[in-house]
Amino acid sequence: MHKDNSPALPAGAKPIELLRHRGGSTQPVTDAVAEECPVALVFNGISHAVMMATPADLDLLAVGFALSEGIVTDATAIRDVEIVWHDDSAEVQLEIAQSAFVELKAHRRALAGRTGCGVCGIESIELLDLAPETVSVANAEAVPDQAALARILAALPAHQPLMSATGCAHAALWCRADGEIVRACEDVGRHNALDKLLGWMARSGVDSTHGFIFMTSRASYELVRKAARRNVPLLATISAPTSLAIRMAREAGMRLLSFCRKDGYAEY
Repeated sequence: MHKDNSPALPAGAKPIELLRHRGGSTQPVTDAVAEECPVALVFNGISHAVMMATPADLDLLAVGFALSEGIVTDATAIRDVEIVWHDDSAEVQLEIAQSAFVELKAHRRALAGRTGCGVCGIESIELLDLAPETVSVANAEAVPDQAALARILAALPAHQPLMSATGCAHAALWCRADGEIVRACEDVGRHNALDKLLGWMARSGVDSTHGFIFMTSRASYELVRKAARRNVPLLATISAPTSLAIRMAREAGMRLLSFCRKDGYAEY
């Protein structure tokens, strides 16, 4: 699958032959497309979720998902992570602390993630958990100013190799208050990109009050909920928010910036 990529392509991209029709002519070309495949997240031998994701940084995806979905409350409860590759899919096998596993089994429900959708597979509205965490922002740094956001936007292309190669990926970025991009994670799914970033933050011991998350997507409720659960005090997005995302951010005490452009933004 991903292991056959050309060395010139970033992780998560693969070459494909196609016919390009342009200006009245047709030409066979080789282009790059973003990979998407089923990824099963298996906790202590039990498959809990199947996500459609870009097969790169899957260990970070699994750690971030476990934390942002409340399966574990701390990364130290994740004892081991192993990726098992198949021809057209992958499994990420996690070993978690027994106490967390017992709670997971008690509250377990089937989840089937799909690109752009974070609640597919929920059997009823009553099972949909819309309660955000309350973010502790007492020690959080100030809201980034316009110069900081402009700095992020100017540097963004250099931190999106998959998007640059394929035109088909979201990015989640951890940024300092002055607009320096510390780490970026990409995926065809915006919530997957965020989970990868949250997984990296947990593994790297990042203090969530000393920076903020910037995303190249709309602000949907699941992004706010995941960020709030990891005590991120501010989420900035390049596109629009939904009404539920705004409501959840307000309830969580979290700041939400959207429509981020070089010359302005909207703060909710």
